[in-house]
Amino acid sequence: MMFTRSLERDQHTRRYTIRAHRDQGWEVLAEQDGQVTSETRYHDWHRVERARQLVDREIARLQDGGWKERN
Repeated sequence: MMFTRSLERDQHTRRYTIRAHRDQGWEVLAEQDGQVTSETRYHDWHRVERARQLVDREIARLQDGGWKERN
């Protein structure tokens, strides 16, 4: 895994993952309660960086709403 972060609140979880996808670039995943809610594949690293920025903003928004980092 290149990047993974999990948050929880009220027995719900959200996880964000960025990982290499075989020989086909990178995969950005968002999951809620174990179900994939978003799955995008990129071939351009700059798009992965932009996706990471969006994930970081989403995590900050959730933390402002009371979500806690899950270890």
